[in-house]
Amino acid sequence: MDFPVLTVNPAKTETDCIIVPVFKDGPLLSATDKLDDASERLIGQLIERGDFEADPGHTQLLPFAPGLNTDRLLLVGCGTTDRMTPAVFRKALDAALAHALTLRIDNAAIAFTDIELADHDITWKAHAIAEATLYALYHFDDYKITKKTRPTLEQMQVLLSDSNQKAKAEAGLARGKAVGQGINLARQLGNLPANICTPRYLAEQAEALGRDSALNVTILDEQELENLGAGALLAVGRGSEEPSRLIIMEYRGAGNEEAPHVLVGKGITFDSGGISIKPGADMDEMKFDMCGAASVFGTMKTLLETRPAINVVGIVAAAENMPDGRAFKPGDIIKTLKGLSVEILNTDAEGRLVLCDALTYAERFNPASVIDIATLTGACIVALGDHAAGLLSNDDDIALDLLEAGEQAWDRAWHLPLWDEYQSQLDSHYADLANIGGKKAGTITAACFLSRFTDNYPWAHLDIAGVAWNGKKGATGRPVGLLSQYLFNRAEEIAQFNEE
Repeated sequence: MDFPVLTVNPAKTETDCIIVPVFKDGPLLSATDKLDDASERLIGQLIERGDFEADPGHTQLLPFAPGLNTDRLLLVGCGTTDRMTPAVFRKALDAALAHALTLRIDNAAIAFTDIELADHDITWKAHAIAEATLYALYHFDDYKITKKTRPTLEQMQVLLSDSNQKAKAEAGLARGKAVGQGINLARQLGNLPANICTPRYLAEQAEALGRDSALNVTILDEQELENLGAGALLAVGRGSEEPSRLIIMEYRGAGNEEAPHVLVGKGITFDSGGISIKPGADMDEMKFDMCGAASVFGTMKTLLETRPAINVVGIVAAAENMPDGRAFKPGDIIKTLKGLSVEILNTDAEGRLVLCDALTYAERFNPASVIDIATLTGACIVALGDHAAGLLSNDDDIALDLLEAGEQAWDRAWHLPLWDEYQSQLDSHYADLANIGGKKAGTITAACFLSRFTDNYPWAHLDIAGVAWNGKKGATGRPVGLLSQYLFNRAEEIAQFNEE
């Protein structure tokens, strides 16, 4: 998919369709005004007659365009200028792309960079255009004989009124395309069925990424995990025929003196609940329980496409949680890689068990920060719905950095407390701690469990249970956007520090 930037008069742009933003109030935007003049006020007359309402996300195709070098104009409503926000921008953009992809066209042009958006520059808008375009183009029909007609769009020309902004627009498009590719990789892995996407399959995908010389990949099998002492990760996978794996992907974009940032992904490729088995309804969606791992893969893909000057380690704890005669059971006591003993009160609280060993493993990298990403608790869905990931941290600076990155990427999180008062809910009569903390504050007590394994570095936890997938629409690819932006921001800080 190509995203050339054009600074010529949009009326002279040769393309199958021009996507035109329209507001309810105020004058027409620069590119829209030029298109209107060249087409004998085609757009203006429609608005004046009330034939186009311009509500946010409303679209209307004009299958003719007199005086222009295009066959079609696609009008996209943006509401009123005083209510233009990143959310409205994204809504209008997504609606425009959804409509455009039904037209069976090879190329299109878009004039969204003219939209005035407070505190968001041309780079942000160009990034959003590229990312949203790739998101809209993604489809998953790998296992159907009769496949849907696929979009034919191969090029999106980005119309730019200010030629002095071309370099910034191109930079935003390049980064947005890379993030879009990472998001779509995460979606693809998440959407795969659990009989295909196993821990071994994830290891193979890591090795495929590792063909890039910038990425060093290490795979630990069950014997190596046994020798290491990763008893929690091994306990979760013991009931499955699929062997567990710990996957380590090291991206080195900066010097060896730079401490790496570590991403740890929960990779439960299918979660039956184990002996504490889940109800049958919607159990098919438990293939999405590895979306934390998928987001790590997607973020590493984005790094390989953009090559930021930063060191990043991606760790994926991959296992399948199944019931059989070898499965771990309620009442069992297991020993973690850290040495802490855990009483198992519910085998369906397995994500924190694979994560705790991975978080302990992360210590060996002397990290600048560690972020774990997991579809961890249903309680987070109850608390935050499907708009924001839950964020908990032992370091306020990292929490603020992640919140800022989420706003920049429009992949938002919400900060929840990690107070000491919650820790007692994990007390066990028989072990150092229990793997669940009762009915109250389930998202927080799950993070409290993880915090027991993060004493030696700044750490944050992202609970993505509510945002990782959207029912039958499939995996969303979140929070690849947030994680990528967080790392881009850290790379910029490193560059600024080195310049001083």
